Amino acid sequence: MSKGRARRMGRAEVSHAAAGAIDANRARPGAVEAFSFGDPEPVNSRRDILDMLQCWHNGRWYEPPISVEGLARSFRASPHHSSAILLKRNLLVRSFVPTPWLSRATFEKLVQDYLIFGFGFIEQRRSLLGTLLTLDHTPAKFTRRGVADGSYFYLGNGAVETEFRRGSVVQVMQPDINQEIYGVPEYLSALQSALLNEAATLFRRKYYLNGSHAGFILHATGEFSDGDVDAIRDALKRSKGPGNFRNLFVHQPGGKDGGIKILPISEVGAKDEFLGIKNVTRDDMLAAHRTPPVLLGIVPAQGSTFGKPSEAVDMFFELEIEPIQARLLEVNDQVGVAAVAFAPRTTPEASAA
Repeated sequence: MSKGRARRMGRAEVSHAAAGAIDANRARPGAVEAFSFGDPEPVNSRRDILDMLQCWHNGRWYEPPISVEGLARSFRASPHHSSAILLKRNLLVRSFVPTPWLSRATFEKLVQDYLIFGFGFIEQRRSLLGTLLTLDHTPAKFTRRGVADGSYFYLGNGAVETEFRRGSVVQVMQPDINQEIYGVPEYLSALQSALLNEAATLFRRKYYLNGSHAGFILHATGEFSDGDVDAIRDALKRSKGPGNFRNLFVHQPGGKDGGIKILPISEVGAKDEFLGIKNVTRDDMLAAHRTPPVLLGIVPAQGSTFGKPSEAVDMFFELEIEPIQARLLEVNDQVGVAAVAFAPRTTPEASAA
């Protein structure tokens, strides 16, 4: 077949020609079979429809673009994922100054929702004259933004739903490029890595609990006396399950060197793959949260160092915490009073001086 002819062949013709080649190889005993299958599959093709749908609504309220149930469950999927969020929350709560309208406990709940779901809500309690009395937290997991302007709903257990007083709920959110109803968390790009990290840990745990993690092949070619093989077989069976990692003693009088061989089949490969997955997914999550490893208690690799923790805290506070503080100050613009306030940043060196 000429090169020009090969370039002009369509996909159907190529598939037909490949099938013919396979049939021809099968007709020859001992021939090597070679074939190709599938075309490159774009990873984004099936989720583009979600970007076009934006936020679905039932006529009364909008549903978030991402499952809040899934985000809540994934919060504890990986220690690095949850620890990075809790670090930001703790630093924000520490710098917060309680006001007559907003307590530290309410602010902590608002910040935690904001970091996990990408949005948070607080409800204004006002007097009959319209004066702001206090700000209460309403869980973002169960609060929905209404279709009507200024309306919000709280979805309780079962089919119970409660509509807030119009204009009483204040929403803060992280911006999204596909819709402006709800925010989305900044760590979304590393969520799959967090779930893979969890899956690797659960698989490894099951791998140990099933009692087969010390799997090997006992290859025996020597001459054994009557009953020796059965005794070895029984000893191996008793080493499975509870009490694994037991030592096994085999005595073969007059045996030759190499008569008994132990061939590992899974331990080395599974261990290396497990460590690789854990390290790669950890780096993805730290990059998405933009959190220095030294602040999460990660032990540096042998022969390396992370630097001074105090310097990492100062840089992290300037690049991550202060921008979040600026966004949360939007609450003051919506309620009309300085309900959210933060203390100036002070370092331990400055306090000691």
